[in-house]
Amino acid sequence: MTSLRSQLSLFWVLLFSLCVALAVVLLALYRNSAGAHISSARAATEHNCQMIATRYSRAIPADAPSEPDADLLRALLNVVLSSAPQVEGGVWQDGSGSVGYAYPTYEGGGVKRDVPAAEQPLIMAMAARAAQTRFLQTDVVRGSHEALVLTACPMRSARPDLAAWTMTRAGGGMLDAEGSLRTGLAVLAVLVLASGLWFVFILQRGVGHVGVLEAQLASAQSDGNVMPELSRTGVRELDRIVDGFNRYRTRFDEAQARLRQAAQQRSRDQRLAALGRMSGSIAHEIRNPLATMRLKAENALAAGPERQSAALDAIVVQIDRLDGLVRSLLGLVQPLTLAPLTVALGPWLRERIDAVAERAAAAEVALALRDAGPDTAVFDPVHAGRALDNLLDNALRHAPRGGHVMLQARVTGASCLALCVEDDGPGVPVSLQAALFEPFNTGRADGTGLGLALAREVALAHGGDLRYVDLNPGARFELEMPWRAS
Repeated sequence: MTSLRSQLSLFWVLLFSLCVALAVVLLALYRNSAGAHISSARAATEHNCQMIATRYSRAIPADAPSEPDADLLRALLNVVLSSAPQVEGGVWQDGSGSVGYAYPTYEGGGVKRDVPAAEQPLIMAMAARAAQTRFLQTDVVRGSHEALVLTACPMRSARPDLAAWTMTRAGGGMLDAEGSLRTGLAVLAVLVLASGLWFVFILQRGVGHVGVLEAQLASAQSDGNVMPELSRTGVRELDRIVDGFNRYRTRFDEAQARLRQAAQQRSRDQRLAALGRMSGSIAHEIRNPLATMRLKAENALAAGPERQSAALDAIVVQIDRLDGLVRSLLGLVQPLTLAPLTVALGPWLRERIDAVAERAAAAEVALALRDAGPDTAVFDPVHAGRALDNLLDNALRHAPRGGHVMLQARVTGASCLALCVEDDGPGVPVSLQAALFEPFNTGRADGTGLGLALAREVALAHGGDLRYVDLNPGARFELEMPWRAS
């Protein structure tokens, strides 16, 4: 999907293009307007100049003297130019200068009778050129404020050096138009610059706010299930997202608390249910050592002192068995109080391997750490160590001589740490798999079935679970816990 930065950049490019197009249109309109004024002025001067020459040739008789009639020229000029607004004109004779001039539409305070002094050299040159070439001559002199349009045409008379001329000024109002054009272009330039600066400001500010929120979220990723409280940015739209996230965080924390309570209640219920089911097994497990101790004690009393030492040793063994059973039962029924720490996972796993290495060597079982997983993780190393020790002990008891037991740690999914113990023994019989993690559910005559139950309690206390995977042959137990790097 297109990012917001790309969309904003595209919008600014479109705005810039629109301003450039508008500037081009303004320039084109200005130039077209000035050109139209000049074209109209040129057509007016050429038409009126030809009208003066034509009417003069019609007005004078064939036997007229060679010298032009000044009164006739003035009258003719007034008649022709009275219908041509802002057009002045006259007749120029080489050597004599101006022999006639009129500006009937002059808007000044009085009648204008003199040829403009500033334009007189140009008028003289244009008239002389027209008289010499016998062709109409037009010149446009562009100034900073207006354009001067001058036309000269030859007169049909006895004197070949006689020429008529007309003159007007075009674009007298273009000064204001040019000023407006410059103002408009300046406004467009300022608009483009201001919009660009504003765009950069908004983009950098938005990116900065998003970066802060991203940093807050990134800093909380290592906390696993802990969601951070985001700080407000001051931007209304972003703050709506921030407020929504913080409300969700509150509901998430409440749901987590309820989930923990439910898990604890489920664990307590399971322990109570298991306690009810194992009452008979407990009585049996206690009665057997008691019966053995009673028998040994009676035999020792009936026999001589030489047999009492062996009887006392057997009694002590049974007492140790009872003590281990009681401690296991207490660990199973009492709630676990976890003390999570940041654990260097590799050394901790190697400690577990070292703790059972001697027993593995005695059983001729190859014991190896396949994968140490991530560098660090957060959990209770004491209780988790007890659970993993029980799983390793269980694997060593079921692995055959010359077999293998593998320990592995890996991160599954996004937030789950799995501690896996795998052996190549016969696996768990199908008849025992349904109640595998219940106390006193064991396939060994000398077993109590409490090791797997305790390991599962540790997993549940951490918010995870203990799963059995049938490898056929072999077995793998996966102790899963929510993973937090630190």
